[in-house]
Amino acid sequence: MRENNKNQAIKVGIDLGGTKIAAIALDQQGATLGRVRFASPRGDYGQTLDAIADAVDQVERQAGVRGTVGIGTPGAISPVTGLLRNSNSTWLNGRPIRADLERRLARPVRVANDANCFALSEAIDGAGADATVVFGVIIGTGTGAGIVADRRVLTGRNAIAGEWGHNPLPWPRDDERPGPACYCGRHGCIETFLSGPGLATDHAAVTGVALTPEQIVAHADDGDGACIATLERYTDRMARALAHVINIVDPDVVVLGGGLSNMEVLYRTVPAQWDRRVFSDAVATRLLRNVHGDAGGVRGAAWLWNEDPVR
Repeated sequence: MRENNKNQAIKVGIDLGGTKIAAIALDQQGATLGRVRFASPRGDYGQTLDAIADAVDQVERQAGVRGTVGIGTPGAISPVTGLLRNSNSTWLNGRPIRADLERRLARPVRVANDANCFALSEAIDGAGADATVVFGVIIGTGTGAGIVADRRVLTGRNAIAGEWGHNPLPWPRDDERPGPACYCGRHGCIETFLSGPGLATDHAAVTGVALTPEQIVAHADDGDGACIATLERYTDRMARALAHVINIVDPDVVVLGGGLSNMEVLYRTVPAQWDRRVFSDAVATRLLRNVHGDAGGVRGAAWLWNEDPVR
């Protein structure tokens, strides 16, 4: 296999999920040169390192050249200890994953939160490619976000920039206090309202009927009044939560990813609702659906090795 040089360098990205590991090799223009995907070895740190190394080897063999390596994972590397923290793949927490992978792969490795990788992917060549500041939101099993400015990830001094889901729901109504319990130990976090499980839990609490988010959307499309009301509560909460972000970050675009980003009602109603909460006479921020789908995270991990480092 050829060593990379300035003219033939590729970028390898790894999306390290709790259930799957995806890897991609991109050329400098973002074209895919190699791709693999397989189940994560749950519960075993050593096997996870082996699987990542194998994934890198496979996509580099497909591309025919070595490249840089970026890793996207839930959680983040602690600036204090250098260890991974806050990952829902709990067997990775407290481990020096970046240092171990650098030894295993014999090259520098960049590691970033998976929501940051999603936001970077959409900022580089996705829905936010024409934007200066992109706020990328993942709404699925959990709720996370990342901030990209001038195509650079903002990680923050404590490596928690964009941790939108673990702030309280803004402008709460009386019946929203103190809010559902969150795994972080607090109550009323945005994630407990806007994640997929949060949507389903809210519907069941109000109606006594257990439905999945997909069923709620389908029934609402068929005219079910209770499901329509559930989505109205959801979009109102989404609008409040994003208005708070716009008041602080003022992004050009907000890009939605994750399973719930497929709900068309969000794009029709949320921007109209957030206008009432944003401290401006006009709101030019756009709410957009992602371009790269579930490949956004792995592509963003590869783009961590853009010309400028993350900051």
